[in-house]
Amino acid sequence: MISKILFIRRDNIGDLICTTPAIHAVRSAYPEAKIGILVNSYNADAVKNNPDIDEIYIYEKAKHLPEKNKFTVWWNNIRVLSKIRKEKYDIAIACGSYSPRLARYTYMTGAKLRIGYLPTRIKKSFFYNIPLREPQKPMHEVERVFALLPQLGINGKPDKMRIYPSSHEIEKINELFKKKKFFGVIETHLNDSHGKHDSKVKQDKILIAFHISSRKPENRWPADKFIKLAKLILKNHNASIMLLWSPGSESNPYHPGDDEKAEIIIKAVPEIIPFKTTHLGELIASLSFAEFVVCLDGGAMHIAAALGKPIVTIWGSTDPIKWRPWGVRHVILKGSNKRADNVDVESVYETIVLLMEEKIN
Repeated sequence: MISKILFIRRDNIGDLICTTPAIHAVRSAYPEAKIGILVNSYNADAVKNNPDIDEIYIYEKAKHLPEKNKFTVWWNNIRVLSKIRKEKYDIAIACGSYSPRLARYTYMTGAKLRIGYLPTRIKKSFFYNIPLREPQKPMHEVERVFALLPQLGINGKPDKMRIYPSSHEIEKINELFKKKKFFGVIETHLNDSHGKHDSKVKQDKILIAFHISSRKPENRWPADKFIKLAKLILKNHNASIMLLWSPGSESNPYHPGDDEKAEIIIKAVPEIIPFKTTHLGELIASLSFAEFVVCLDGGAMHIAAALGKPIVTIWGSTDPIKWRPWGVRHVILKGSNKRADNVDVESVYETIVLLMEEKIN
C-alpha cells in the first residue's frame, strides 16, 4: 500500500511549476496519501499554498546564499534529509533530467522505491531501483514529469499547471494599486485554504503586465523596445501597464537583476506602474492581477501560465516544444538567429491587440 509519496525538484522556478500537473494527478489518485516535495530555497514559493502538497522540505544551494557559511548550508541540508528519512516515504520521484546529484538526493531520502530518468549512456543505477529511460522524442517538461507516473498506475494526459498566491501578498499588491490610483476600488475574494483569489475590478481599464527579465542573454529584449511598446499601448488603449523585473543589479555575480533596465523604462514612461518584487511570492501575486502578460522566456512566464493568463512571449534560443506556456492561450514570437532582440515592436503590439480582441469577442 502506498501511503507516502515524495517529489524531488531541485532546479528552477519554471521546472517546479511544470511539475504541478503530476502532483495534482497523484493527489487525485491517492487522496489519503501524504505528499511531500523537496525543493530549494529559490523556488519554494512556487508550491506554497498548494492544497495537493502536505509538506514542503526546503534545502539550500550555496550559490543562492553567498552570505552564508558553506558548512552551515551543508549542515542544514543534512538536517532536511534526516527529517525526510524519518518520515519513511514509500516512493520518491526524481523530477527532471538525469543528474548525479539528483540521483544521490533521491537515494538519500531513504524511500523504498526511487523513480528517476537515466540517459542511454548509463546502463544501470545504484541510486534508482525503478530507473526509466529518458524520453527520446521531444516533449514538454510537463509531459516528461508526467511520464514518471505510470509506475503509480497513473496514465493519461496532464492537466493544467497550478500556483496559488497568498492572501497576504495579494493585499500588498492591492495597496500598491490604491496608491497609484489605478483601480479605484477592488473587491478581492480570498480562499485561504487554497490560496486562491478572485479580484473584481470596478473600472474598465485593462492591466497588462510586462516582465522584462530573462536569465539567458539571447532571450532578452532591450529597454528601448519595451518603452516603444508601452507608449503604443498607452496611446491607443484604455490600459495600464505594470512593470516587473528580477530585482538586483546586472553586475551582481550571484543574482544578476534588471534594476538598471527597469529604471530606464520608468523614466521614459512615467505612467507605468513599477513594482520591484523582492521575493517570488510577490511576483506570483502581482501577475495574478494582470489580464494579459508580456514577457520573455523564464520563470515569470510559467507563473503566468499557471495563473491562466493569456501570454505574449518574446523568445530567442529556447525550444518551444519543451518550454512553451502550458495550458493557456499564448503566442510565441521568436527572433531571427535565435535572438529575442530581433523581434520587432510592431509584431508584439499587433499580437497584444489580437489577444485583447479575442477576449472581447
